[in-house]
Amino acid sequence: MVEEIRARWTAKNLARDSALQHARELTRYCAHSIRATHRGEFPLAAELLASARAVAATVQKELASYPDLNEAGYTQDALKELAEAHIVYALVAGQPLPTPEALGVDDAAYLNGLGEAMGELRRHVLDLIRRGQVERCEPFLNVMDEVYTALMTLDFPDALTGGLRRTSDMVRGVVERTRGDLTVAIRQEELQAALRALEERIRLPREAEDAP
Repeated sequence: MVEEIRARWTAKNLARDSALQHARELTRYCAHSIRATHRGEFPLAAELLASARAVAATVQKELASYPDLNEAGYTQDALKELAEAHIVYALVAGQPLPTPEALGVDDAAYLNGLGEAMGELRRHVLDLIRRGQVERCEPFLNVMDEVYTALMTLDFPDALTGGLRRTSDMVRGVVERTRGDLTVAIRQEELQAALRALEERIRLPREAEDAP
């Protein structure tokens, strides 16, 4: 009996080691995809996401016989990263949001990935502000608001949601800071526009006086 147990544990340990390696690989693909998305390199981001999905499929196939390993923290964290990277790409590139079924992830990993994606969306908004494209920011803030409102309606135990309550609290902070930053940027643009208009009103009479 001991030898039989040893054989089962040996196989399970090999599956665990492989899953850990693939989880790291999956996380790396997702991180590179998010970076490419922020740079506007959408074909590269899509290619990296395809590679990430392939790795995720491999992990889930290897762990099909070990449900406890499939539910382990490192596996679910990697799948959360997969959902986050796809959601960031979809929102920034103007594509439809993928479903949990399409990504092959469970609901908890998907919703936590959705929440984490709001942090990346804040980064995108700040990049737009820095580039002087404030007018493009409001729709992204609206998305962040909608996501926060939706997540707050899911009042279930953390054991079921994978700690979604903490993610929701994080999203609230992200939304509030982003709204504050965007409000300041809009007011600055309005002030600059008013100053330009004032300068124009002052310049025209002077030009008229200087005209022969």
